[in-house]
Amino acid sequence: MAALSIRTLSKRYANLEVLKGIDLDIESGEFTVLVGPSGCGKSTLLNIVAGLDRPSAGTVEIGGRVVNDVPPKDRDIAMVFQSYALYPSMTVRQNITFGMECRHVPKAEQDAAVANVAKLLQIEPLLGRKPSQLSGGQRQRVAMGRALVRDPLLFLFDEPLSNLDAKLRVEMRMEIKRLHQRIGATIIYVTHDQIEAMTMATRIAVMHRGVVQQFADPDTVYRYPANLFVARFMGSPPMNTMPARLEADSGGLVAAIGAGRPDAVRLRLNGHDGAASYVGRDVVVGIRPECIAEASRVFSGEAPVLVDAPVEMVEPTGAETIVLLRLGGEAALARITPDIRPAPGATTSFALDTRRICLFDPQTERLIA
Repeated sequence: MAALSIRTLSKRYANLEVLKGIDLDIESGEFTVLVGPSGCGKSTLLNIVAGLDRPSAGTVEIGGRVVNDVPPKDRDIAMVFQSYALYPSMTVRQNITFGMECRHVPKAEQDAAVANVAKLLQIEPLLGRKPSQLSGGQRQRVAMGRALVRDPLLFLFDEPLSNLDAKLRVEMRMEIKRLHQRIGATIIYVTHDQIEAMTMATRIAVMHRGVVQQFADPDTVYRYPANLFVARFMGSPPMNTMPARLEADSGGLVAAIGAGRPDAVRLRLNGHDGAASYVGRDVVVGIRPECIAEASRVFSGEAPVLVDAPVEMVEPTGAETIVLLRLGGEAALARITPDIRPAPGATTSFALDTRRICLFDPQTERLIA
């Protein structure tokens, strides 16, 4: 039985439809991330699951029970907010135990629960402090501790790391993932940061304009995006997407980028038999930046396709160099090793891993192969 089932759920505010026919099944123990740009409906969906908002249509089931009319306190959930939502006049211990006191949990049980979560989250020295005496990361740990003492069916995280600096975000991301591995809880996590989604989730629901565009494990979302939105949203830098013409010769299928131009690039395709019906038609070629590299690169023991391309811009990042180049007149980003710095304006040879190419229908924007 799924820990959470959402069926044909929609939400409308006057003439604005925020959620459109959402269907999701989240299994017990999963770490599911709802990711998408601002305004895509992910926080609205989380609020409906929490009972802080009501759907216009559809049902929400938690643990096999329809909870549309069940108040938040009776849904067996715990929520961690972006703003921490700690009581400033209470100590850390009091913030963690406040909910248990409201439910008249015996003092001995409260003490045992606080001791367990304080050890788990490494906040034992902080129990006597007040929120104003804590750093952002410490406050977030306290907010998580307050949720953990509930031992609920669902943990709901609403962009909990948005207020932290970059270094602390990475540290807390690892803490939350480690916590999930330890306790095996069912977590639904909202973020607009696709790096958080890729590194933390067991499955990702990519949302756009109130619709779930793809719901799959991170590797599938990254390697086989369901449509152009997912391809362009997931990944940093995102997938390169370029218009092309699909052709065929005695060797099989070929994607011609910039067909008819003197600098056209023809890429031999392997494993794209499902696109045969598009021969002679326009397609969109998708290729990840890491599949375009310096000419000396060998991809998994296979000889790459070598292409000469003009370089427009070079961005050294320390760990790698990002290069903006042109393939058949179309802009593309490449990841190359940090010690190679091609000169802007020069034509340079690049290696392409064509095994990882995706093809999309330019009309429907759906993945072809």
